[in-house]
Amino acid sequence: MDDVLFQLKFTAKQLDRLSRKAEKEQKSEQAKVKKYIAAKDLERAKIYAENAIRKKNESLNYLRYSAKVDGVASRVKQGLAMKDIAKKIGGVTKALDRAMASMDLTKISSIMEKFESQFEDLDVRTNVVEGAMGEATTLSTPMESVEALIKQVADENDLELTGQMHQAPSATVTNPGESVGSKNAEDALSRRLQALRN
Repeated sequence: MDDVLFQLKFTAKQLDRLSRKAEKEQKSEQAKVKKYIAAKDLERAKIYAENAIRKKNESLNYLRYSAKVDGVASRVKQGLAMKDIAKKIGGVTKALDRAMASMDLTKISSIMEKFESQFEDLDVRTNVVEGAMGEATTLSTPMESVEALIKQVADENDLELTGQMHQAPSATVTNPGESVGSKNAEDALSRRLQALRN
């Protein structure tokens, strides 16, 4: 089981790396969008905007898969902890049987405190795993159009778009991204997921 846990953690890190790589490629494509908006070539800007959105979706998907694999790793870790705790509870039960036979109330009280302490530890571990799994499934599906991305890039770089949007042929968006307004919330969520993994 330790090998499985190692492989799961290794896979989650690989997916994180792929997510960061796709994010860098997205920024590169967005820089090209800016370049072609400035050059008044909206048709090329739309093509690069499609690429940027695709890379953003790719990055988010890798991050989503990484969170799911990390959640599975947490479950495996919890299973290993449960096995260890079950063994300890077995030992405590035997000691409790001996204490009951001798009716040493001090010893019985001490064993019961230890027993309750182990169950509290188990509750804490379970809550951490459930929290991690809850966070892993909160990412939503991206829904941003090419025109919104072009407008965002133009606004951020004080570029003129007046009249160009309707003149250029429209490009097909096969994989829309998420709204610009939710970018900060998504970044905060990604940071929280990373903190949970650490």
